[in-house]
Amino acid sequence: MLAIRPLAEPERLDVLVLPVRPAEAAAGGDVSAELTPTAVTPPGDTADEAAVLVPAARLSGRAGEISTQLRPGRDPGRLVLLGIGDGGESSWRTAGAALARSVSDETHITIALPAGVTAAAVRGLTEGLLLASYRFRLTDDEPRTLDGVDLLVTDPAAHEDTVATARTTAAMTRLARDLTNTPSSVKNPQWFADQVAAASADLPDLRLTVRGPAELTAEGFGGILAVGGGSASGPRLLEMDWHPANARTHVVLVGKGITFDTGGISIKPVPAMKLMRKDMAGAAAVVAATLGAAAMRLPIRVTTLAPLAENMVSGSAFRPGDVIRHYGGTTSETTNSDAEGRLVLADAIAYAVRQLKPDLLVDLATLTGANAVALGKRTAALYSENDDLAADVLNAIEAAGEAAWRMPLHGDYVEYLGSEIADLYSAPTQGAGSVTAALYLREFTGDLRDRWLHLDMSAPSWADGDHAELSRGATGWGVRSLLRWLAAVD
Repeated sequence: MLAIRPLAEPERLDVLVLPVRPAEAAAGGDVSAELTPTAVTPPGDTADEAAVLVPAARLSGRAGEISTQLRPGRDPGRLVLLGIGDGGESSWRTAGAALARSVSDETHITIALPAGVTAAAVRGLTEGLLLASYRFRLTDDEPRTLDGVDLLVTDPAAHEDTVATARTTAAMTRLARDLTNTPSSVKNPQWFADQVAAASADLPDLRLTVRGPAELTAEGFGGILAVGGGSASGPRLLEMDWHPANARTHVVLVGKGITFDTGGISIKPVPAMKLMRKDMAGAAAVVAATLGAAAMRLPIRVTTLAPLAENMVSGSAFRPGDVIRHYGGTTSETTNSDAEGRLVLADAIAYAVRQLKPDLLVDLATLTGANAVALGKRTAALYSENDDLAADVLNAIEAAGEAAWRMPLHGDYVEYLGSEIADLYSAPTQGAGSVTAALYLREFTGDLRDRWLHLDMSAPSWADGDHAELSRGATGWGVRSLLRWLAAVD
């Protein structure tokens, strides 16, 4: 992964990046820009040259705006003017992402940061650089990429912890992207568990347990077993526990882990099935966030549950109309085998409530297409009856540069969950698909109902193209937000 380090003076200078900010509106209302005074004086005449180039290039200073000047035979050989907008963390993240793509043909760059640059700005820049430079490849022929960035500041030591936090956050987000992007010809429940075991090998204080079909049967995880019953690759339940001695709060994270979703007997059309390798993005996010919490040694206990299954079509697949007995005894009549994610989540949530008894319970799931209908491609739906918990998570999501919108848990819709032969319908047909899915999950939260939060994040888990710090493919949505939130939980 790209190496980023704060320095007081450049050790080499191939490409110099200077920040540009918006200035007062010029005569006639045109937006103008100006060089931002930097902590370290640029070498030679580069500052004077840049000051001339800013108006000549008609820069506005908006975040992510870039202008490049080649300087053959001089040092540096390339001068890059980088718009930083209002200088806030979000603007720096956008600027870092644009810069990573603009100089991807270079191996090393130097960025002169503004005098008095904040920790938030350094974090945003570092995350933007690392996340936008991500590419998923299964081949060994790696393309030439940027591999070193020096940040010029007056006090490098003051920013080392910030850079380290950003690096861990980006590394965990990239891990979640890798897990989600991997084709399902490679990825099945056991493969996922093996990858997590390998990623946690350097974290000896992190406990990992994986239940296979025999254990799931013995303990009564009927939802996970039903969804995974049609596949030759049996289901798993992965449980991770980060439990530092100084932890005052216990959080359980649950993530949907369907490693491929055909829809089962209620089979999907081909276009809807094409990207179903992403149906375990919730599990990837909660696992990566837990690894990040352990790596950063956050003073909070985090237990993560990832119910893993392949939803396949076969003679042993569960059917619409079947009744499933979940962990703890609640039964569901399955109205649609393509509404499988809530069945595995129900088991994991019921187990968390009965056995783990946490202070807070949060689940992430690529649960419904209705999420995208309501909120579009980049925004998750958030559900909770706890105003403080919802506000804290929404604040973390905004700070991380992700997006969510709080949705209602309408009491009138609970009647849609009624079944004549079981405790619940798994997938009501009356509409409001994201809301009724959340209401269904709420039925399994027991006495944690007022301390539970659900994120339906199917749409933002995947990007159709590069956008800001997102690269085409899996986004790793939720990892950054969870780490921000976990770091702030009392």
